[in-house]
Amino acid sequence: MDFFFGFNDFSTELTSLDVRKKREFDRMWRVRGGGSIVAKPVIWDTMLVFADMDNHVYGVDIRNGRIKWVFTAGNLFFDSNPAVLEDGRVFIGCYDGYIYCINAKNGEELWRYKTNGEIGCGVYANNDMVLACSRDGNLYALTTYGKLLWKFKTGSSLYCTPGFYKDRIFIGSFDGNLYCLNKEGKELWRFKTGAEILATDTITIAGDVVYFASMDNFLYAVGTDGKELWRFKTGKYGNSSVPLYYNGILYYGARDGIFYAIDASNGNEIWRFLPQGKGVIDKRPLIYGDRIYIGSEDGNVYCLDMNGREIWRFKTGGAVFTSVITSHNMLFFGSFDCHLYAITLDGKEVWRIQTLNKTPGFVPPAYEAWETEIKTDTHGEEVEEGKEDRYLRSLAVHEFDSYKAKSEYAMKSEYTSKSEYK
Repeated sequence: MDFFFGFNDFSTELTSLDVRKKREFDRMWRVRGGGSIVAKPVIWDTMLVFADMDNHVYGVDIRNGRIKWVFTAGNLFFDSNPAVLEDGRVFIGCYDGYIYCINAKNGEELWRYKTNGEIGCGVYANNDMVLACSRDGNLYALTTYGKLLWKFKTGSSLYCTPGFYKDRIFIGSFDGNLYCLNKEGKELWRFKTGAEILATDTITIAGDVVYFASMDNFLYAVGTDGKELWRFKTGKYGNSSVPLYYNGILYYGARDGIFYAIDASNGNEIWRFLPQGKGVIDKRPLIYGDRIYIGSEDGNVYCLDMNGREIWRFKTGGAVFTSVITSHNMLFFGSFDCHLYAITLDGKEVWRIQTLNKTPGFVPPAYEAWETEIKTDTHGEEVEEGKEDRYLRSLAVHEFDSYKAKSEYAMKSEYTSKSEYK
């Protein structure tokens, strides 16, 4: 999509841009099915497992891209990153409200467990338990054989991949709280932010610090004791991703279309990268071999060096809503164009496979929950312009002063108790 300014009819001077969140973020609840891929794949042995928006989970031979099996659920998969154990059991949540356990060898269903709401984002699994968040506001803890251990109720919907660290569980809720629970499901503490908390991948915990973001436009660092260490301001359109922690630096893609490198110790910006297409970046990046790989809603996968300079990009036919993963010296990711791609580490295509439904799904525009007032000065008079997404998107990406960034280095692309909620 091209974004442009519509002020050619008269002489104007931009004086201010006021962007406000007007309602709860609900983009992911209003999607419609199709063959698009909006979930990170996982690898078990030589089998690559991924889900699409047309109710299917696929098992693909990683060596040649041949589909070995297909599993069909009762509704679409969106941000539904699977988890897999060493024995080949795959766990995945679905918009039909079920947590599924599937055999990675042949796609056979082993069990399912029903919740009372859609399950988006990923499932966490270890040898003792499976954790999944549901739109019904509950975190569910199951055995790896599908028996309920406990559930924990928050104050609103959940769209979060749980984090697990030193026998503690961390989840974010649409009630604006980050919750810390023990492994028996008892609340230890909560930390309040200014808006909904989403986590499209596993919440990041490193060195007794939890790194997470909120729709209040901040990326937070909070100790595992619940005390805030710092916060970092991104753009004006909220945050729904999780950072990657690597060698003391957080690598983070924000909904304002900018990719940041941030000092994990103090929240200072080190550098930023501006993809040419200005698409939302809301998935955790991959670092492999001193290269950074990120997908963007502009349809590209970007390869950067560790200083944020673009090395190459690979163009797909649709938005890249998934993280990039690596195995066998290849990179794997899905696209909204209904294909899963395998490319080399230097960006050359090896193979691609198309999902069974060749028609893409539907995802609402990225910024519908926000409105903007564009104020201009025409012949000394202040005029308020329309609230159109095409204006606010272009303006916001370039309005760096309002971000209060702490870095001058910008790389442009040249190409406590039980829950009170009963």
